Amino acid sequence: MYTVGWRLSRLVFALYFRVRSAGADNVPAHGPFILASNHASFADPPLVGSECLRPISYLARETLFSNPVFGHVLRRVGCVPVDRDGASGKGLKTILERLLEGDGIILFPEGTRSTDGQLQKGRAGVGLIVLKSQAPVVPVRVFGTFEAFGRRHSVPRPRPVAVRFGPPLHFQAAREEMANASRPRIKELYQEVADQIMEAVADLPRP
Repeated sequence: MYTVGWRLSRLVFALYFRVRSAGADNVPAHGPFILASNHASFADPPLVGSECLRPISYLARETLFSNPVFGHVLRRVGCVPVDRDGASGKGLKTILERLLEGDGIILFPEGTRSTDGQLQKGRAGVGLIVLKSQAPVVPVRVFGTFEAFGRRHSVPRPRPVAVRFGPPLHFQAAREEMANASRPRIKELYQEVADQIMEAVADLPRP
């Protein structure tokens, strides 16, 4: 089911949205990785996933799994149920298990879709996930999805979109500091990592 959805998404984005992509070779060929992308539209997860040549697991709000049919589909394509921050105990455990198994995960540090298409502040919960894993973080920026399918649009419009994958970030120094840091400092580190990720996303140019 994942492969079918991946191929269909690539076709739709190529023909309807005239997608342009660059930097997908920054995704590690082996081992775990985290894709950290800005979030402007419902189109962002399939756009990023379709341009990533390795399978990834998606995060989805727990409430979406309450529908038996839709919930079954989400599980079949590897979605992980989480709260809005992605840092609930159950969700965090599942995410870390996927990464430990060598899988890829896509996260949206802003936590929710942008209301105006501009980048938002990253949430500390993403920093928690990153620092508790050993996975490199690939910053990703999507362009044009707000205009194509933003909050004010009920139907996707055929606007050009693009996605850029940046060089991986490793955060090894922050992980080492966290091992002996106080609780207040650990919370600061979570937010600092989230801020650094969003800065890296902001620096990515349109393809």
